[in-house]
Order: sequence, then structure tokens, then C-alpha cells
Amino acid sequence: MVTFVCKNRKIRCMETMYDTLLQLPLFQGLCHEDFTNILGKVKLHFTTYKIGETIVKPDMVCDRLVFLLKGEISSYSSPKGKYFTFIEHFEAPYVIEAYSLFGMNLNYTSSYVARTEAQTISVSKSFVLTELFNYDIFRLNYMNIISNRAQIFYDRVWRSASETIEEKIIDFILARTEKFTGEKDLKIRMEDIGAYVDGTRLNVSKALNDLQALGLFILSRKAIHIPEISTLVQWSEAQRNSKKKKVEKL
Repeated sequence: MVTFVCKNRKIRCMETMYDTLLQLPLFQGLCHEDFTNILGKVKLHFTTYKIGETIVKPDMVCDRLVFLLKGEISSYSSPKGKYFTFIEHFEAPYVIEAYSLFGMNLNYTSSYVARTEAQTISVSKSFVLTELFNYDIFRLNYMNIISNRAQIFYDRVWRSASETIEEKIIDFILARTEKFTGEKDLKIRMEDIGAYVDGTRLNVSKALNDLQALGLFILSRKAIHIPEISTLVQWSEAQRNSKKKKVEKL
């Protein structure tokens, strides 16, 4: 009787895992039969992380795809000089840095830490190459993810220049954002923001407080909390559209 219960529980767990993985962009479109065949061949590495435990670190070799099946994780990204740290949060299902698996730099670019208890599975790069790439849908999904990311960053590089300090600060944040929903955190000194946006400490302080008054930021010492990044995007686009209409009237 115990064995029967355990088998049923294992079947339910496998079905839950199927449903979760099929929500990931990489696997969307695969039929259940193909997905079952894939899981029958691959050696999956399951790992559970406690709150605060590190999943991957920057400069670790990306030799696998790591899928977040349950929970929430935070990414911590910093430039080489460590002048600031930008923090994003991702909920399951999510794949960590699929773009780092190929290219000139084969290392992770950010560190990822469990924000809640988190469960992951990982698949080796060799299996991705020898098995997963045999499926047209998986290859197309993978190329779409890489292409979309490249197009987004290209669009940001060629955006028209911002004029006000407020817009420059927001562009600084959006240029480093991967997911345009949810809360974000930026750990940075006032002087360093000024260096990045070419503004004096006084002007930067005033701009930050103005943005806080609009409900876009919550300020604390050496830190900016963005409650909802999509609100920031909407405000930024509204400013640009307003200026565009004024120019068109001239």
C-alpha cells in the first residue's frame, strides 16, 4: 500500500514537472510525447536551495541550462568596478541566462540567489547539443529568445538621447533591466549616479526626490527601490511621446 502511494506521488510530481517545464519559452510547442522522450533520455539534476543560497555566480562557466521549477530567485548584476549593483527578481518557471551557453564569453554574467526556497533542474550543454537541438521547435524557441534579447538591447542603444536628469536616471535603469515587470533594486551612491548621467550631486538628488514624489522610486541610503518597473516604463514613454508631439507641432 505504501509503495502504491509512493508511486502515485512520483507520477504526480513528474506530471507537475512536465506542466511547469512546458510553460518555459524553450519548450513551448513541444507535444507531450516528444517531451516524454526527451526526459527519458536526459539525466536531470534536481537541486533545492534555501533562502539566501547562491545558485550560480558570475564568471562560473555556463555548461548547463538551469531551470527554476519552483520559488523565486534574485539576480545581482554589477559592472567590473563594482560601482553599483542592480537586482531583479524572477519567479518560476524561468531559465537562467540561456544566452550564456554559447558565444565568445561562456561564463554567467550575474549571480543568482534564492529569494524563497527554490527548486531547480539542470541539463548539460552536451545534451542540449546532441538531443534537444534535434527538435525544430526547441531550436526555434532558443533562437527566438537570443534574437529577442539582442533586438531589445539594440533598440536601447539607438534610442534618442534623454534630456532631463530624471529621464537619464530612468534610462540608466531600463538599460539594465531584463524583465519589465515587478520590483527592482539599485544599490548605488549618489556620486556614482551623477557620473553615469552627467549630473551634479544636487541635481541628481532633486531628480530622485521628484521621482519618489511621483511614486516611481522609494529612496534610502545608497539604494533605490522600484516598486513596479512597468510603471517606470509607462512614465518614460509618456514623457517621450509628449515631447514628440510638441516637436511635431512646431
